[in-house]
Order: sequence, then C-alpha cells, then structure tokens
Amino acid sequence: MALSAPLWIAIGCAIKLESPGPVFFRQRRRGRYQTTIEMLKFRTMTVMEDGDVIRQAVPGDARVTRVGRLLRRTSLDELPQVINVLKGEMSVVGPRPHAIAHDEEFSRMLEIYPNRHQMRPGMTGLAQVTGLRGSTAAPGSIEARVEADMTYIANWSLWLDIKILCQTVWAVIAGKNAD
Repeated sequence: MALSAPLWIAIGCAIKLESPGPVFFRQRRRGRYQTTIEMLKFRTMTVMEDGDVIRQAVPGDARVTRVGRLLRRTSLDELPQVINVLKGEMSVVGPRPHAIAHDEEFSRMLEIYPNRHQMRPGMTGLAQVTGLRGSTAAPGSIEARVEADMTYIANWSLWLDIKILCQTVWAVIAGKNAD
C-alpha cells in the first residue's frame, strides 16, 4: 500500500481540484452474513447518496465528474477498498457488494439474492469479469449477476480467485463494462 501512496495522493488532488466535496465516497453496504460495512471508494460523482433511495449510475451519467469517468474506466475508484480488505470486511475476490437500498430491492426481486452474503464481498468477482458489471437496469441483469455470484460461491477455489484476478487485470486494461 505504501508503494501506491503517490497514486492515492495524485487521485485525491485531482478530485479536490475538479469539484468540491470529500476525496472518499463512503456508502453502507452489506458484507458477510449481511453485516453492515462502510465501503470506501474514491469519489467519482457530484452526489454522495447513501439512503433509502439510490439512483445507480448509467453510461453518460451527468453526475459523474471528468476525473470520475477516468477513475471508473480504469477502476481506480475501487482502490480504497484495499482498506476494507485489510479490515477484514471484504476480500479481494468475491461477490461485489451493492448499496443497502439496492440489496433490499434485489432481495424482494430474487429469493436467492441474500445467499450471496455467505462470503465476504470482493473488490472484483466472477460477475464483473464475465461482463455483468455496471448498471442493473436491463431486464435480467441482476439475475445474471446473482447467478454468477452463486456459481463463484459453489465453485470457490484459490485457482478460481487467481483466474478472476487475471481476468480483472485484462478487463481493466481493455476498459470493459466501465460506466
């Protein structure tokens, strides 16, 4: 983490220079066994939503800042989640956590949805490397994401985690599914 300190400082300065507000975005998410965690990200939007209603970002969203677009495209906005990993709240690989408001909505839609909380949430996951990252507005998108999460949970292995990490690096380089 110390080696990445200059990158963190550069990102923080870019965020502060572009728009008012904090450098970090904190949002309540559900972790393992549905415990509440405060997930960290670099702020990429002009809003800081964490309530009962949260509007998901969509491609071309006007709330996303210019610096935010770059951070999202490169997934550098996720870098502060390393702190969540070090605190034991998240893993590097696992089902991606959603905002609590979305968790509740998706739980009403899909009976199996809460089962994804059997593991710690991850910074990346099988759903993300198989093209299921981003907005869940399209019909069937949350079902497909949950299916990928359940496949990951059922087939977890160190080898699978290594494979997902390698695929994540490639997805970041290619800029696939970045909102």
